[in-house]
Amino acid sequence: MIQTVLFDLDGTIVDTNELIIQSFLHTFEGITAEPVTREHIVPNMGRPLIEQMVFFSGREQVDDLVQKYRTFNIAHHDELVREFPYVRETLAKLHAAGVKLGVVTSKIRQTTEMGLKLTGLYDYFSTVVTVDDVGKAKPDPEGIHKAVRELGGDLSSALMVGDSHYDIEAAHNAGIPSVAVAWSLKGTEYLKQYNPTHIIQDMRDIVPIVGIEGK
Repeated sequence: MIQTVLFDLDGTIVDTNELIIQSFLHTFEGITAEPVTREHIVPNMGRPLIEQMVFFSGREQVDDLVQKYRTFNIAHHDELVREFPYVRETLAKLHAAGVKLGVVTSKIRQTTEMGLKLTGLYDYFSTVVTVDDVGKAKPDPEGIHKAVRELGGDLSSALMVGDSHYDIEAAHNAGIPSVAVAWSLKGTEYLKQYNPTHIIQDMRDIVPIVGIEGK
């Protein structure tokens, strides 16, 4: 039975998709030779912000862009962020069954905690590992290892849930099964390319995978 479940944040349990897209569109308006569009942004969601800024701008120094992004992102956070359907009730069920729950995200701690607290999900998680807490972000398995260690869990009974190939590959690299969520903006055909152990259509589908159905 799975005893530890780790979740990505953005696009997995918290719907920050529109906030992220709007933040990027605002940041790069008039900055790049060719406009940065939704079609450019979506495939890169899940990467650390600084990496994305360097990628889109072609610049090495991006501190001003990061600041512009975060200022807009924080200002518009509460109006654009909500949890995905059935996330809260599923986390409550897992938590009540004694499953250890953690978050492993490539976001900074400030906005990670803002999202979890706004949606009422924060208290379900016994550890939250952000990009601030690791030397290498996903797909490196460092965040998974850290979260499992902090939860007092074991990799042999852990599971990683996410919406991008960074999550699936991090799980592969950590040697644990992965669950990809079909509500990813990237689409299920994209997810299947990375061979997740499971693809779920609804967050409630995680319950039988973990093995607590009926408990």
